[in-house]
Amino acid sequence: MLTLKMITEETDRVIRGLEKKHFKDAKEAIAKVIELNDKRRSTQNQLDNNLAEVNSLSKAIGGLMKEGKKDEAEAIKKRVAEIKEVSKGIQAEMDQASEEMQNLLYTIPNVPYEEVPEGVAAEDNVVEKMGGMETELPKDALPHWELTKKYDLIDFDLGVKITGAGFPVYKGQGAQLQRALINFFLDEARKSGYMEIMPPTVVNAASGFGTGQLPDKEGQMYHCEVDDLYLIPTAEVPVTNIYRDVILDDKQLPIKNCAYTQCFRREAGSYGKDVRGLNRLHEFSKVELVRIDKPEHSKQSHQEMLDHVEGLLQKLELPYRILRLCGGDMSFTAALCFDFEVYSEAQKRWLEVSSVSNFDTYQANRLKCRYRDENKKTQLCHTLNGSALALPRIVAALLENNQTPEGIRIPKALIPYTGFDMIK
Repeated sequence: MLTLKMITEETDRVIRGLEKKHFKDAKEAIAKVIELNDKRRSTQNQLDNNLAEVNSLSKAIGGLMKEGKKDEAEAIKKRVAEIKEVSKGIQAEMDQASEEMQNLLYTIPNVPYEEVPEGVAAEDNVVEKMGGMETELPKDALPHWELTKKYDLIDFDLGVKITGAGFPVYKGQGAQLQRALINFFLDEARKSGYMEIMPPTVVNAASGFGTGQLPDKEGQMYHCEVDDLYLIPTAEVPVTNIYRDVILDDKQLPIKNCAYTQCFRREAGSYGKDVRGLNRLHEFSKVELVRIDKPEHSKQSHQEMLDHVEGLLQKLELPYRILRLCGGDMSFTAALCFDFEVYSEAQKRWLEVSSVSNFDTYQANRLKCRYRDENKKTQLCHTLNGSALALPRIVAALLENNQTPEGIRIPKALIPYTGFDMIK
């Protein structure tokens, strides 16, 4: 959530940033926030003045009673009652303005950094870097949904029977490959100084609002209505919410957490190769990195996270590229975001496997996640997160890019985790 300080002191920059994100009616929304904030402050001033007057009059009543001036005391009592009654109406006005302002702030996205490129959609993203190994496949190369059937690794039809489309069943070496990747990603994160967390995979609404999934992504989340709980779309939600309503000491920062969880997303279904097989699922496994940091160090933290994810893809021997997202393709909450994509030689397309984002103070303001600086002054933290990595499309690329006439080759870094070097 944008801070009122930013909105009131940097109004033009905020509006420009929201327009870069193609947020509708940016000027009107910001003007309304300022109007509601002015009303909230003016009514608060009225309440403060009324309270001061009531306190002053109340003190006078005792003196008048001692002096035997009962009529004058009663008149003042009447005046105090009138002020209190007026204050009830002013309080109601202030509460309404505060609630309207808060609800409006929840609907306004984060302001992107200056280095975010202009653009409307994915085709306007900027390729920052390309790397990894080029792949040469056999002439009869198969897409992963055919490979998983050929080698009995994943059963999509069985998932439909048990649950529905988008909930695959992993079997045999397919299940072992999943577990190997999870352990590999967690071990690499721990080597980089991340403390592992095992959080719940259901959260309350306050947690969803804290990280910005609510109300923006409510339609994409699975909602357990009886208990008013949500299945998590990413471990970002429960892990970042560990620090909701917490004041940290600056010496604790940066905090580095990682977590493996199942993730659940009610993404709109469509048809064709772009969503076939593992390309888009409703339930999937992911290892997530979360950082809580001081503002002056968050850009360095962001770069370290980017380097970490790139290192994983290099160890998996996959061709990849890093994209700097344009304003129109960024998430609601991000101030700066880079996507990692791996190339599927069999599908002849790029598959997104990670987003690494800096949220500046946007999430921290919602979460009330703060720290005390060296002067003991309370400041908002910066929050960051990134996938390291999401498994489905990594598995798809590994299967497709490593297929040979003898079977599917396992990258060297994964062999200690799988216990086999070839899927046959």
